[in-house]
Amino acid sequence: MLEFSDVELFYDHVYALKGVSINLEKGETVALIGANGAGKSSILRAITGLAAIRSGSIRFENEDITGRPASEIVARGIAMVPEGRRVFPYMSVKDNLLMGAFTRTDKLAIRQTLDGILERFPRLKERYGQAAGTLSGGEQQMMVIGRALMAGPRLLLLDEPSLGMAPKLVQDIARSIVAINRDENVSVLLVEQNSRMALSISHRAYALSTGTVAIEGMSKELLADERVKKLYLGGEV
Repeated sequence: MLEFSDVELFYDHVYALKGVSINLEKGETVALIGANGAGKSSILRAITGLAAIRSGSIRFENEDITGRPASEIVARGIAMVPEGRRVFPYMSVKDNLLMGAFTRTDKLAIRQTLDGILERFPRLKERYGQAAGTLSGGEQQMMVIGRALMAGPRLLLLDEPSLGMAPKLVQDIARSIVAINRDENVSVLLVEQNSRMALSISHRAYALSTGTVAIEGMSKELLADERVKKLYLGGEV
């Protein structure tokens, strides 16, 4: 479904990605783990057209999307939940959600998608007319995931969805990601510093270090890998 092949990306003259290759099959949840600055978010920015790569290629469903504008990539079926939520604080929950459907014209299907999101996240239904900026952090995270789903994606990119969340909310977000992948047939590429959570809910994973893939494999196996325990799981609950 996604082929990210030998990609190099620079910010000014500093390497962000050094010949990185990853892939994702339809129906999978794949995790990208690693420390700050390892290159995880740069992969998402490259996929979505928010950062121009210097070399390599990016293919989605057998079509080359390298260098395509972000709006076209969303229309092709890829949506991203950015780090830090980035809500429209003075707009209602309803209007924030509908912003996610800006590339769609199928009004009936948009309504059905919206109804499904409100069913999945009942707190959003309770806060439907409320300004997004007055929501709790957990409620805002639910809303931005819902906003991304409003685009009707086949591939959902999640950038640090557990960042700044209390442990109980992290569990709720994790369960939501599993349910979206399972129930809605949406493939997921998950960037997380909470490596234990990411490995627990994904099928496969790549561990990044300073712009390169250091370790890759099945998530269950990586959870038991001594190198991963030492480098990526130390100190995590």
